Amino acid sequence: MKIIIAGAGEVGFHLAKLLSYESQEITLIDTNRESLSYADNHLDIKVLKGDATSIAILKEAKVAHSDLVIGVTASETTNITVCVLAKQLGAKRTIARISNTEFITHKDEVGFTRFGIDELISPESLAASEIQLLLSQSAFNESYEFEEGALTMVSLNLSRTASFVGKTVKEAAQQFSEIHFVPIAVQRFGTQYTIIPRGDTQFKEGDTVVFITSEGGGQELCKMTGRANTAIKDVMILGGSKIGYKTSRDLSGKHFNVKLIEKNREVAMDLADQLSDVLIINGDGRNVELLEEENIKDMDAFIAVTGNSETNIMSCLVAKSKGVKKTIALVENMDYFELSQSIGIDTLVNKKLLAANNIFRYIRKGEVVAMTKLNNIHAELLEFRVKSDSKICNKQIKDIQFPRSAIIGGVIRDGEGLIALGGFKIEKGDYIVVCCLPRSIKEVEKLFL
Repeated sequence: MKIIIAGAGEVGFHLAKLLSYESQEITLIDTNRESLSYADNHLDIKVLKGDATSIAILKEAKVAHSDLVIGVTASETTNITVCVLAKQLGAKRTIARISNTEFITHKDEVGFTRFGIDELISPESLAASEIQLLLSQSAFNESYEFEEGALTMVSLNLSRTASFVGKTVKEAAQQFSEIHFVPIAVQRFGTQYTIIPRGDTQFKEGDTVVFITSEGGGQELCKMTGRANTAIKDVMILGGSKIGYKTSRDLSGKHFNVKLIEKNREVAMDLADQLSDVLIINGDGRNVELLEEENIKDMDAFIAVTGNSETNIMSCLVAKSKGVKKTIALVENMDYFELSQSIGIDTLVNKKLLAANNIFRYIRKGEVVAMTKLNNIHAELLEFRVKSDSKICNKQIKDIQFPRSAIIGGVIRDGEGLIALGGFKIEKGDYIVVCCLPRSIKEVEKLFL
């Protein structure tokens, strides 16, 4: 695919990096020479210095022959303008990064597609939604919903006390009369080796295991692993950023008790005016005495979303030491994901990765409805919609020539999530959730074309 990315900032560079690994034809446009120079030296892409809203620059980037134009500059006005111009100049699909989440809420009413914008994304909104989901699935390290929770992906680390450590997948499944979960990826402790599990795959202590669950599957996993999906009510948030604001607003709207700590007095005052149901505290969240004064020990969850990754990590460690059950830190450095479990933080959130996941589904072939890359595990989760002419339509799962490095995690039919085994027959209109290693993606895509 020929892809044009406007904006060489953190999201744009990360997208260009991921897409360049897949041999996509990438052109990165930015006005900042230094950002472009870094991208040019580190990535196999074409860079173009200039204003992406310039028609001449877009034509130089061969926008008329582009499959996808992505506007991810720091200015939502620029991103919207780039997409409108690109569509008029012949681009097949456009995606604009925005910061005003009202645009997403009212996108059908306003009709952005009529202007030439096919999709709107807000990394901050995606991060806030991810945090809310993590709080509702507090027993797990990572979570992702398909079709409003018909199927849910969860991941956890197996402790020695987990009942199925030492057992195979088949043996573990026999503990329940009805199966509401299935393992789809396993990463062995202390390695970067990802396994797509089969019936004879053995679970081992320290494994990071990713499951797909249907209704009731989460409770079954908690029972088997000795974890508690504790109800979270009292939440402390560090940082009055856009993510901090949106998370506070949404959680307080769902009757959570929220305290938000913001260092900047002016920002704290503005937040107090906007968030009447949230207790705003003007202070330095790195100050342990302040955290103790605000009864951090009584909090069910601590969420650090300042602009500094190290501050977020350290404050979460302090919260964990005070007995907080669930800690979530916003980080910019992808390398930190490998350290999260070893240093004791429950979950790390990265808005670049969330934005990239949201955009990546437009790169995949077949009718991809949703997609996520697993944190620190070399696998992708893809949700495909089955068309009448798809190669897997009207076939039983056991009869499909599925690659060994991929697995069907579940099927959503008429809004109901199902854990589908070998005898399950796939029909037109089904939504299929597939987990696959990078080497098998092209093979899996062909099955859904």
